[in-house]
Amino acid sequence: MVSSEGGRLSTATPYIRDLNAQVRRGEIKVPQFQRPFVWETDQALALLDSVANNYPIGSLLLWRTKEKLATERHIGDFTLPDVDDLTPTEYVLDGQQRLTVLYSVLGAHDDGEGFSAAYDLVEQSFRRTDSLNSALHVFPLRWLYQTTKLLNFRTALQAHPRAELLQMRFDALVEVFTGYQIPVVTLRDLTIEEVCPIFERINSSGTRLSIFDLMVAATWSKQFDLNEKVTEIAEALSPKNFGDIRGTTVLKCLAAVESRSTNRERILALRRLNTKPEEMGGLVSKTRKAIVQAVDQLITDFKIYSLDFLPYEAHLVILTYIYANNPTLNAPQMRRVRQWFWRTSFSERYRGAPDTFVTSDLEAIQTFVLEGAEEDADTYGVPPEERVLKSMIFRKNNSRSRAFTLVLAKAGPRNLTNGNSIDTAEALSVYNKKHFHHIFPEAYLRRLDPTIERSYTLNFCMLAASENNLVADQAPDDYMPKRIGELGSNASAVLVSNLMPDAESYDYSGAELSSFLDARLPLVRHAIEHLCSGDG
Repeated sequence: MVSSEGGRLSTATPYIRDLNAQVRRGEIKVPQFQRPFVWETDQALALLDSVANNYPIGSLLLWRTKEKLATERHIGDFTLPDVDDLTPTEYVLDGQQRLTVLYSVLGAHDDGEGFSAAYDLVEQSFRRTDSLNSALHVFPLRWLYQTTKLLNFRTALQAHPRAELLQMRFDALVEVFTGYQIPVVTLRDLTIEEVCPIFERINSSGTRLSIFDLMVAATWSKQFDLNEKVTEIAEALSPKNFGDIRGTTVLKCLAAVESRSTNRERILALRRLNTKPEEMGGLVSKTRKAIVQAVDQLITDFKIYSLDFLPYEAHLVILTYIYANNPTLNAPQMRRVRQWFWRTSFSERYRGAPDTFVTSDLEAIQTFVLEGAEEDADTYGVPPEERVLKSMIFRKNNSRSRAFTLVLAKAGPRNLTNGNSIDTAEALSVYNKKHFHHIFPEAYLRRLDPTIERSYTLNFCMLAASENNLVADQAPDDYMPKRIGELGSNASAVLVSNLMPDAESYDYSGAELSSFLDARLPLVRHAIEHLCSGDG
């Protein structure tokens, strides 16, 4: 064993049998935040095959601590013994699926539940089995560490026509499995605060673990279950289409309301409330009401009908903080909320911003909203300059692109194809690229010049998904005059509703990308300036 940092981190290479013994004694557990066992049979058999071939199967990461976390699942289907409060437990932070297979196959009792496998000495392959009474040449792996059954199986092989060869194969199988060692890294006696940054960086089979997962386990008690409380908040938001709110976002809202901070330290400090269920329940109730109020404003004021179109998580957290402390805002205060929202969205104020930055904004923005002056609004950004706006590229996960779609929604867009109003609530309920239309279609521009940028933000408008195919890849100088003619006297109103120049100020029959972007630019900029003023 190798230790470092005063013994706080150690590495070892125990045998599979020794790991299984720890699991059986309840010394190694899977905490509540881990995923349930999800491996398919082929994955489990492939792991056994890797061991049989002496291939590395990766290391395990354990956290040895006297902290008692919720451990609902234990290991796979097996209920393991509890240990007393004084005995340190080693929680699996990474490697749960592998450990579950190795325990289930090699450490469980003969009649135990869970995944069971055997090795076919003739086919030289592993197979899943539900019975220990298999053919003469098929060895149940749960017998591997049961000396009597192992020797009886080997003796019985003498009756097989290929006895000598199969016994050689069997001896080799036993030798490699009993001699196989697994690298184990153990974090010793670290606090939750110290483990958290390590924990957040773990990526197991593509599933990123988060501070929320850790906090669920760390705050769990018979009186309080954080996951249950977050579920209550998500259920309250479900009718508003915000039920997919992340647990980490709710934690930040809770920490903001409780301690005016979204820093990790303050989130972790919420653990102390698990011994005060009434106080924690009160915080959750207060936060739930504030989140619901914040979401109501996001929907009614900003046309945000799903989290897909929220420019930044910080917007929801800060609004929640404001409403938790000020359930009622007057008209001037609401105007300043709008100024802050639109300006921070287009200035990308929270792009890559650490939690310390968001924390510093909590009080500052609340003060601005409650009693700020007109000139204070510039603190949170100004509308993008024309050169910036013209060069902006539309990207799904870009805050300015999201804000631009909200600007379009605020304008009350109507379909270019038939003049009908677009149901923005439906269009923005979940991101669907079919609801957004390249005014100069991609295929058309690609034919024109493969090197040209096709996704300028100013080249997009909203269009009902059912109408998108009617435009397809047609040239704008062809389809736009036709649409304008069909719309008749409604044409100007339809174009203006999409923040596009009307037919009198721009000749669509001679439309080309650069001149169109120049013509549309002042219309979009004016709309953004109006919203950033707080009047929209």
